[in-house]
Amino acid sequence: MLIDSHCHLDRLIEGDDPQQLAPILDRARARGVEKMLCVSVSQSGYPRMKALAAPFDDVVISCGIHPLDVKDGYDRQWLAQEAADPKVVALGETGLDYYYSKDTVAAQQQAFSDHIELSRQLDKPLIIHTRDAREDTIGILRECGAEHGVLHCFTENWEMAKAALDLGLHISISGIVTFRNAEALRDVVRKIPLDRLLVETDAPYLAPMPYRGKTNQPAYVHEVAQYVADLKQVRFDELVTATGANFHRLFKLA
Repeated sequence: MLIDSHCHLDRLIEGDDPQQLAPILDRARARGVEKMLCVSVSQSGYPRMKALAAPFDDVVISCGIHPLDVKDGYDRQWLAQEAADPKVVALGETGLDYYYSKDTVAAQQQAFSDHIELSRQLDKPLIIHTRDAREDTIGILRECGAEHGVLHCFTENWEMAKAALDLGLHISISGIVTFRNAEALRDVVRKIPLDRLLVETDAPYLAPMPYRGKTNQPAYVHEVAQYVADLKQVRFDELVTATGANFHRLFKLA
């Protein structure tokens, strides 16, 4: 089962009519994509995202506050209430981003800890964003006892990948792996065990080759999966079967 394990469908359209998403989803289905996880980034944007995804059985959702959105604040009680919805399969996207926002480090760390605590309480996995915060990301995951989740759109080194794997986490690979300057990431992907691997688009961002520079969309997870299969020297269908099984093992409510 080919799955886009991380996308932002609400950012692919401007209006509020879910039917605007229909041709985008149809293109994905035509490429063999059977499920998409639409990921939350802010409290203010969550109601629209949830409403847009609601009509589509092959779209599941998360609930969370992106580290670059904590500056706008969030209501922890609201997060706990929304995340408890059976339709929500994960907490996030949460984590740490010191590259773009060093002035909100304390707020990011508190929000990350809150998400981990709720993940444990609700037995729902974390979707983790990390950039320029390797030590603190792993440190907080360990300290707070994170039990399951995924480092999405992974671009870090093997040491961080190994630390995450040792914690029982999964690692998701985006179209970045196809970029010309991503050889270090390709070396990491070759080492990641097949039973801990996911693939994603992070649409509308980071379109893989040969679509780089265009708006990304879930259909292009096919290119990511094919590239990763070639890197790992396995058949495309083997990669798709493994990553699909990994997705459903991690996101049990999906």
